[in-house]
Amino acid sequence: METDNPEWKRMRFKKNKVWLSVDSVGNPVEQNGKVLIKYQLDQPHEYWVRKSNIKPLDTKPVKTQRSEKNTAARKPGGREEICIFSDGASSGNPGPSGIGVVLRFGEHEKEISEYIGMATNNIAELKAIQAGLQAIKNTDLPVRIFTDSNYAHGVLALGWKVRANREMVESIKKTMAKFKNLKIVKVKGHSGDEGNERADFLATSAIKHAPKK
Repeated sequence: METDNPEWKRMRFKKNKVWLSVDSVGNPVEQNGKVLIKYQLDQPHEYWVRKSNIKPLDTKPVKTQRSEKNTAARKPGGREEICIFSDGASSGNPGPSGIGVVLRFGEHEKEISEYIGMATNNIAELKAIQAGLQAIKNTDLPVRIFTDSNYAHGVLALGWKVRANREMVESIKKTMAKFKNLKIVKVKGHSGDEGNERADFLATSAIKHAPKK
């Protein structure tokens, strides 16, 4: 949905400060029970999210229970998981590319936003997963990798035949084999998943901060 003169109001979406699209009288722009947000005003990506998840900026974030495909650090067998949300972006495919990664373990969180030079979108997706895995020191802990890339999920988890990027795929698989409990979860992109959207923002932001020639 587009407006000729969009206005934005600072609000909170779950744990994040975001910009909420509002009309001329300050009411949220709404469609099918969802409202439109941005993480940064200068970014092109906009997201439709549940209206109930939008709160005033001074509202303290609350802890919520999350499902199998959501963004929590769960406790299978009494042990918390490390959750990796990864995304890669390429402006041109191939073109200037960046990776975005959000790692969460309990109350701890780490973000990675890195420009990787000229690459395809598939390479960026793989490199994002690789960067997330390399940031984990304890391979005994359960790990869940969340990606919206059909390609990365296919070659790393579903046994797809690797026709390109073979060396990188094999390197990532060797790293994955070091973990005692690791699973790659396919999520739908741009669907309001907080971790995935944040990783997307970090990846696209990395491209904007590419070194000037």
